Amino acid sequence: MMRWIAAALILTTTPAAADETRFDKALSEFRALHRAEMDKSNIAGSSFYVVRDSRTIAADHLGEQDVDAHVPVDARTIYHWASITKTMTGIAIMQLRDRGLLSLDDPIVKYVPELAAVYNPYGDTGAITLRQLMSHSAGFRSGTWPWRDHDWQPFEPQRWDQLVAMLPYTRVEFKPGSRFGYSNPGIVYLGQVIERLSGEDYEVYIDKNILKPLGMHASYFDRTPPHLLQHRSHSYYIRDGKRVAAPFDVDTGVTVSNGGLNAPMPDMAKYLAFLLGDPARQVDYDRVLKRSSLEEMWVPQISAGEDFTQGRMAATTQSALSFFVDRTRGLRIVGHNGDQNGFRAYLSFCPDQRVGTLLAFNTETKGVQNSAANRQTSESRIALASDGLCEALAE
Repeated sequence: MMRWIAAALILTTTPAAADETRFDKALSEFRALHRAEMDKSNIAGSSFYVVRDSRTIAADHLGEQDVDAHVPVDARTIYHWASITKTMTGIAIMQLRDRGLLSLDDPIVKYVPELAAVYNPYGDTGAITLRQLMSHSAGFRSGTWPWRDHDWQPFEPQRWDQLVAMLPYTRVEFKPGSRFGYSNPGIVYLGQVIERLSGEDYEVYIDKNILKPLGMHASYFDRTPPHLLQHRSHSYYIRDGKRVAAPFDVDTGVTVSNGGLNAPMPDMAKYLAFLLGDPARQVDYDRVLKRSSLEEMWVPQISAGEDFTQGRMAATTQSALSFFVDRTRGLRIVGHNGDQNGFRAYLSFCPDQRVGTLLAFNTETKGVQNSAANRQTSESRIALASDGLCEALAE
């Protein structure tokens, strides 16, 4: 469900006046494209932010969060961030590592022994490591629950024991460590590690150790608390040229560590500011995860560019630890995308320039396909246009 797109707008750390003029022009052109593609493809609502250091320097909210009630998108609108949740799962694993509770090269069966039941034609399942799961090179399939094909079925499996029952019928798809293969269940297994080592539900752990310390007080997992329900965006699919409603306010169940996060744009801007870093706030940020450990997460582990599941990734894209990394004209670009239940979301940043972007849609114009066809959606075209902006502003 993740589609990684490069940065929407990249600015230099201390732009000259000419750079500011270039930024204004680039932003104006991007806004025109954003609106045109939304109108063209009948996208209900979307938001776009540019963050430099700890400041949001551009913020757009377009369309409606509820087309039936004609509720406009605004700064309080809550989007589903889907697989961008995986970045927080990775941060939680690094927190536990830094506290001395695990090693990234530990076998997953040390913490989730049920996985020993998986059939591995390539060797010992006990040799599969946490690092391989974080970099999507462990050999597990892409879909967590690939048997859902009717609307009446639960959105995602609700209980761990449902996945455990399927483990003897699960096989490792390729030799672990030999290549990249985007895997949702691999991240669910990491979620189990977090719960078992912390003694807390995944949602509780992330809330205590990431959301609350960063001031993300309107962010949560799965179903919306009543006091925020008026701000929860509905979501939509485009089917046969018509916009139809997706299930509202779903529960991702046991797959929450893979894609359960919901948040408004200002909260996600706080998360992005943490990822970018800020010398004035680094002491506070280090209480969440020290900078050196974040940088470790952005060290490439294995090439990911040939896997079309990632939409428009370049051949140079690398899978790191719960993030994806690329270089464009000398710029290091880090990010992760999300796609689930009618929502599409993009997180992208250049840590060296401390600039990043957030882009969210509440409408999926084309179903996810494991092919280059993913590049032809309006959402992807909007994000693809940003690559040119990145290059122009880096000159």
